Amino acid sequence: MRRLIDLLSAPIQDYTAGLEAAFPGFRLSSAIAIVGCFAASWWIYVPIHELLHAYGCILTGGEVTRLEISPEYGAAWLQTIFPFVAVGSDYAGQLTGFDTHGNDGIYLATDFLPFVLTILIGVPLLRAARYERQRPLRAAAMLGLAMPIAFAPFISITGDYYEMGSILVSRAASWLVEGFDVERWRSDDLFKLAGELSSGDGTAFDAIGLSLAFAVGIALIYVTYAAGIACARLLVREPRGA
Repeated sequence: MRRLIDLLSAPIQDYTAGLEAAFPGFRLSSAIAIVGCFAASWWIYVPIHELLHAYGCILTGGEVTRLEISPEYGAAWLQTIFPFVAVGSDYAGQLTGFDTHGNDGIYLATDFLPFVLTILIGVPLLRAARYERQRPLRAAAMLGLAMPIAFAPFISITGDYYEMGSILVSRAASWLVEGFDVERWRSDDLFKLAGELSSGDGTAFDAIGLSLAFAVGIALIYVTYAAGIACARLLVREPRGA
């Protein structure tokens, strides 16, 4: 139980430890560094995140025909390199044209691949910031760079992680309920899907299914963060006396 509580509180503790290292006292330079590095990291990470969705599908045997990316994230330039990129999206980016050939493994890989960066880069960088107390500006820069990547799973709680949860829950439901449509609960936008079901032919069974998928998605978020912590222990050396 203690380990579970530690894991649940780890994201907040890692963030506050980084803030304490960046702000031994009020420092305008640290505040500017955090905001500037956060903005730069977000702008770079978003298109990479979306491209990794596409390649998660392609590398595991699926097909991609359309990846929408908003213009402010360099979609026009990316389109000259990746033929499946389309300029413009209702979101920062969205994979709208892809075929997993009905394979849940390919579908899960499509959703999950971008979050490998959370494990390998985001969480280790976030946890490393706490050890820069003697260099607050460096700690601030590391914190700003890390946040969009480290906390991407939490940002995607009703998006990619709900979708991963829905893949698992809907497949289980298909084993228990004859004729169940596995696509019914699958979406990368929980709120949009819930609205469509509630205004259509949604049932109490749908509400249970969506809730379970959301809960599984939350569990997967913490599994991802735990993997990031394990990676940080391998990559980040704790200074003596820290």
